[in-house]
Amino acid sequence: MSELAIHGGAPVRESVLGYGHQDINDEDVKAVAEVLRGDFLTCGPATEAFERIISEKVGAKYVTAVANGTAALHVAALAAGIGPGDEVIVSPITFAASANCVLYCGGTPVFADIDPDSWNISPESIREKITDKTKAVIAVDFGGVPVDLASLREICDEFGLILIEDAAHSIGSQFQGAPVGSIADVTTFSFHPVKTITTGEGGAVATNDPELAQRIVLFAKHGITRDVSLMEEPDAGGWHYEQLELGYNYRISDIEAALGASQMKRLDEFAAKRRELVAYYNEQFSEIPEVSFQIDETPDGTVRHLYCLRFDLDKLGLSRRFIYDALRTEGIGVNVHYLPVYRLPYYAHLGYAQDECPAANEYYEQAVTLPLHCAMGLEDAEDVVAAVKKVVEYARNTQER
Repeated sequence: MSELAIHGGAPVRESVLGYGHQDINDEDVKAVAEVLRGDFLTCGPATEAFERIISEKVGAKYVTAVANGTAALHVAALAAGIGPGDEVIVSPITFAASANCVLYCGGTPVFADIDPDSWNISPESIREKITDKTKAVIAVDFGGVPVDLASLREICDEFGLILIEDAAHSIGSQFQGAPVGSIADVTTFSFHPVKTITTGEGGAVATNDPELAQRIVLFAKHGITRDVSLMEEPDAGGWHYEQLELGYNYRISDIEAALGASQMKRLDEFAAKRRELVAYYNEQFSEIPEVSFQIDETPDGTVRHLYCLRFDLDKLGLSRRFIYDALRTEGIGVNVHYLPVYRLPYYAHLGYAQDECPAANEYYEQAVTLPLHCAMGLEDAEDVVAAVKKVVEYARNTQER
């Protein structure tokens, strides 16, 4: 057995392979350059074109592009009417923005536990958390694997709740043959550079409900409208506009939108590459009993953003910190997604219990995120697998001594 790099041995890689990376080509650069040379840097035709292509891809009649994924969540929560006194059931294994958007509106996040196999929010746990104050559910497609939208739709219809799907990880994914973006009342997307497609920073809000769509546009654009059908004084003049809500400036620029539209044209290409890498990982890691990966019942319909492994720390006799540090030293730029939101200091200070969701806590203690992005080749994935096997082999040999 070769010695671990953390103990002075030769690393699997000399250069670090990051867990995520954008894939920008000449067409992307050309699209951005055309906007820079044009008349509109913002509020122009590139943004409209980006919204149209998202709409076509995700099956939503109405799409509003915004400044980032957090803005998308905030706008969705505002459009849903979330306010003081309202409770919103949220996934705990997610970035903080999924819950923060509820606090922005004066509501209270309530965390439901995750399913131990899919690592998505558990419908059974959601049912247990519903009270007469519950207004909505914000469900995250963790890693790109869609939540059980059929069960969540049934629960939300039964209790009169609004279903917001946080699809920051899952653009291009499908649930039972329908694209993510076409099922929930509101779906939000993120286009950060580590996501499947990027605008640099950016996001979008999608819905098939015309009333929600109207509110989304208002809240994303200062609460101001020039739509005469909404105005109190529709005949005041062509210059006239009215503020109808206390909105925000969450607009995306045409520069970012042009990049996004160009990237969206490659979504199928990106999806195929990610599926290829995930299939290779699954094949390799299924042979290692000390690790497990996210269960996805329909991988052909999923576009994965993250690939996470759970390490059986009892079998290995290692800490997660050691595994993380050892893999980083081997040149594998691993990460961890995510610390349960209620365990962040801000939420702990609000009074959230640290043992709020046992399955989420157990997942977090064992999880390590491996590299997965379209700038990778198969040889890069082979390096990742080699590094994981190297650490596992070290653990096995250590226990035999």
